[in-house]
Order: sequence, then C-alpha cells, then structure tokens
Amino acid sequence: MSVFKDKVLLITGGTGSFGNAVLRRFLDSDIREIRIFSRDEKKQDDMRHRLQAENAETAKKVKFYIGDVRNRDSVDAAMTGVDYIFSAAALKQVPSCEFFPMEAVRTNVEGTNNVLLSAIAHGVKNVVVLSTDKAAYPINAMGMSKALMEKVAQARGRELGESADTVICCTRYGNVMASRGSVIPLWVEQIVEGKPITITDPNMTRFMMTLDDAVDLVIYAFTHGKNGDLFVQKAPAATLDTLAQALKETYSQIEPKYGDTEVKIIGTRHGEKLYETLVTREEMMRAIDMGNYFRIPCDTRDLNYDKFFKEGDDQLSRIEDYHSHNTDRLDVEGMKNLLLKLRFIREDLGLEPRAKNKEIRSE
Repeated sequence: MSVFKDKVLLITGGTGSFGNAVLRRFLDSDIREIRIFSRDEKKQDDMRHRLQAENAETAKKVKFYIGDVRNRDSVDAAMTGVDYIFSAAALKQVPSCEFFPMEAVRTNVEGTNNVLLSAIAHGVKNVVVLSTDKAAYPINAMGMSKALMEKVAQARGRELGESADTVICCTRYGNVMASRGSVIPLWVEQIVEGKPITITDPNMTRFMMTLDDAVDLVIYAFTHGKNGDLFVQKAPAATLDTLAQALKETYSQIEPKYGDTEVKIIGTRHGEKLYETLVTREEMMRAIDMGNYFRIPCDTRDLNYDKFFKEGDDQLSRIEDYHSHNTDRLDVEGMKNLLLKLRFIREDLGLEPRAKNKEIRSE
C-alpha cells in the first residue's frame, strides 16, 4: 500500500461498518494517520477503547473528530492536512428515509457537498464517495438522495477537470453482507432465538458483497479514478429464499434444530424492489469493462448540446442494465461458502476466536 505511505486519510461516517473494515485493512500498513469523523461520540468512544485494547501502538494512528457533515465548519476543522477522503457518512436505512426524506437530503446530498467543497478548498488529493445500488433507478427516498449525491460528486469532478489537484469519484455497490442494519444479522438472531425467519419476498434478489469487497472497490476507485468517474464491482446475487436456506444449513452445524427454522413471508416493505440494479442501461453504454469492475466516466458535455432533441441513440434500445436478476446467481452451497467469509459467522461456528461480544452480529 505504498500509495498511502505517510498519508492522512479522513473517513466520514467512520464509526460505521465500512470505517471499521478500513481500520482492519490499514492500521498495520504504512499509513501515517486515519481520522474518524462522525457525530456519535458513543460509537467513537467504543471504537477508541477497542483499538487501544487490541493494539495500543497502532491505535495511536487513529484520531477522532466529533462533527456532522451537515455542518461545514466541523468538516473544515477535520480537513487540515488531509491527503485522502473516503466519504461514507450517510443515512442508509430505507424505512427511516421514507418517513424523513429531508433528513436524507441534508446528510446524503448537502452533507456530501460540504465534504467535497471542503476537500477542494483544502487541496485534498483524492475523494471517493460511497454510493449504493439503490441509486440506480431509485424508487425510495434513500436511493433518490444517493442518486442526487452521485450527481453532485460527478458535477464537482466535471467542474474540476482532469488536470485538477483534487480527484473526486464515486463507488456504487450492492448489499454489503452483515453490515449494520442488514438482514443477515437479523435472521441469525431469529434462528438462534427460535423465531421464524421473516422474509419479505422469497424471490427477491440482492447482490452479495462482503465488507472486504467494499474496501477493495474503494481502493480500486482511489487508484484508478479520474474526476467524475463511477466505479462498480461485479458481484453475484442470491434470492432471499436461497440466503435463508443457506443460513439455516450453516447454523444447523451448531444446533441441528436450527435447520428446521420456520420461514414466514411478511410481504414487501416500503420502497423495496424485487431486484436491484448496479449499472443502468444508460450507464452501460459508456461503461468500460475493467475485469472485476465497471468504470463509468461522467458525461463531459456542457449545456450547449442538442442531442436527444434532434437525434437519439439506437444502441440504447439494445443494451440491458446490470442487475441482481441477470448477474451470476448463487445456489445454496455457493451462498454458504460466501457466508463463511463473514467474521461473526466464523466465530459462531468456532472457526476462529471471538473478537467481540457474541450478541454483536455485524461486521
């Protein structure tokens, strides 16, 4: 990781699942300092004590800043001397954003814009903004706010141009398994407590990525991105029915009765899709296949264009978007193998020592 040698990295929303994954990846590297910026002092205090208990020497690399991306002054206070930014602060829960959409706008759109403007003003070299598959063809407030966040980041990057000192790009990824608030920890909790697994729609598909995949994607975007780029990692998908069966069979190794857990269909919730799209067909038209990733350059035209008023593009009619129904589909065995990449599941199965309280089933 020589590109990070002696550099200062700021992670907004740094106490979340992604921030914890970045710390696991970078703490023992040659990076000089990692700044955790967030508004939750309790989570910061928990993180600080855990890091000090695990390795007091490497913990010294981590500095904590209380603040809110909605408050530009607090962002500026954490920005001095920063080389790189992973912008992860966001409201991410679909139901809460549905009921409080302006809160999603203030954090996801205005907050991200504050981070970008501050980064530009302070001469930060690289900013990677984290987005979600729900931003593609969005139908809920969370996805809409993230889609607008992407547009803001792309517009800032376009304004800066390729020769600018600051590079701004986005990453978009699907369901991150066992991140906070995701369905896997909930279902495991239901299994071990003897409750039915509650499934909205068994035929619903979701992309399946680990937190390490998410970190890999951000690092790839960081090292390959140009201003306004959007990066997407190709990922397999599974139906919720397959995921539930894989969890039941995995946990039956601990207690056979877990394999007989009832599955209860509760119906689709507010703002949920049958399948998620990672790359729209409009984006697929200009996507560059990088092997494990798609790189989607921003549209560099200015307002002085008349395409779509005088002519269309017949290629668009022949292209399909990249979504969780048409990507590689995992069967139960494939899903079980992927589940074994999750640390808390390996801990539950006794495959590695427990790193945190057994009641904490998130990565």
